[in-house]
Amino acid sequence: MDYAIIKTGGKQYRVSNGDIIDVEKLQVDPGSEIELDQVMAVSIDGQLNVGTPVVNGAKVVALVQAQDRAKKILVFKYKSKTRYRRTRGHRQAYTRLQIMEIVSEEGAKVGS
Repeated sequence: MDYAIIKTGGKQYRVSNGDIIDVEKLQVDPGSEIELDQVMAVSIDGQLNVGTPVVNGAKVVALVQAQDRAKKILVFKYKSKTRYRRTRGHRQAYTRLQIMEIVSEEGAKVGS
């Protein structure tokens, strides 16, 4: 199985063709394509190519499906015996991407 390890939003993701991932919010419009060029490693036909720190010429093309926000989490602060209580909610913004293709350094496309 061919895959790539990409870095975006301070996190690393292992992606293959057709995968749908949620990443930290990117400033792009839904329906557009984006190229992720921070590719840490590429595995094609069992041959693993690891970059130092990135693989030169490799990129991952993804389709932006949606800009959305995650479910609300509650942040509750409490100190006993002092009547101190604070409740706050948070919804993290994210971008949903569908991986279209992985392009290796030789320009060979992996899948479609």
